[in-house]
Amino acid sequence: MRIGKVEFERNPLFLAPMEDVTDPSFRYMCKRFGADMMYTEFINSDGLIRDAQSSVAKLNIYDYERPIGIQLYGHNIESMVEAAKVATEANPDIIDINFGCPVKKIAGRGAGSGMMKDVPKMVEMTRQIVNATHLPVTVKTRLGWDDSMKNIVEIAERLQDVGIVALTIHGRTRAQLYKGEADWTLIGQVKNNPRMHIPIIGNGDIDGPEKAKRAFDTYGVDAIMIGRATYGRPWIFKEIKHYLETGELMPTLNVIQRVDLAKEHLSKSLEIKGGRTGILEMRRHFTCYFKGIPHFKETRLKLVTLNEPEELFTLLDEIAVRYGDFTPDAGIDPSPWAK
Repeated sequence: MRIGKVEFERNPLFLAPMEDVTDPSFRYMCKRFGADMMYTEFINSDGLIRDAQSSVAKLNIYDYERPIGIQLYGHNIESMVEAAKVATEANPDIIDINFGCPVKKIAGRGAGSGMMKDVPKMVEMTRQIVNATHLPVTVKTRLGWDDSMKNIVEIAERLQDVGIVALTIHGRTRAQLYKGEADWTLIGQVKNNPRMHIPIIGNGDIDGPEKAKRAFDTYGVDAIMIGRATYGRPWIFKEIKHYLETGELMPTLNVIQRVDLAKEHLSKSLEIKGGRTGILEMRRHFTCYFKGIPHFKETRLKLVTLNEPEELFTLLDEIAVRYGDFTPDAGIDPSPWAK
């Protein structure tokens, strides 16, 4: 499979772009465990062209992350085109357009999946962005606005016709948000549509190796994108790859092993963002690393309130001692893997 100049091995796994999640330190952890393609947090086009600090900071990428995409969202064509030009200067491997975010403050303004209510505008915006950058342009979207408007087959053809080089489809409508089960049937229809010749990436509810294998085998997608299942579990990429290669599930991480990874993640966050910001951005990850541990409420509160790196590292060591070999339900043992 190829996207632009990037060649992927069979059955690649992508890290989904997620606001307040796919910051550089988390991307580092996911890359370390085998993510084949990653994306920045999605970036507001209006903020980017106004030079807003929070938006511009998301353009920071590192060579070890490649291949990496910058994802943009917005409802105004002119702003999106200008933002694509700015993002191009950051030299990612691709520019991705977000036509999939379902949250009200974005979709309600006509951006993200809100664009699915105006397909001609979606297509025209995509055409102009493709023409505004020398980089490959891809799109992430959903099945449609709601159950009465599942028009992804038509949308996929029209977006391909204006020049996108790959399409990611989340198997829900905008109306579903993240509720219910993702429906991969229409993703498979797009992939098997004889008119389609670009890679199709499936997304939605892939939270373990068996589901990933079923998605590849049943629907024939070229790649899988994983989002929420990576929270506190960046090793899921290695877990899935091991299963696809061997048919065997890898062992589950115990608390001591999770502590080691949380400390590595914290160290990277401090290195990239500095003390105060690095700690604040780790809080959303800490509790996910230790989800499923019983009687953990008091310790969890400390993890999200302590402000000094030394205190956090000490607390993490205490967690390892206190909970020892306890093994939460999900995860894998990273010990067979060299860094």
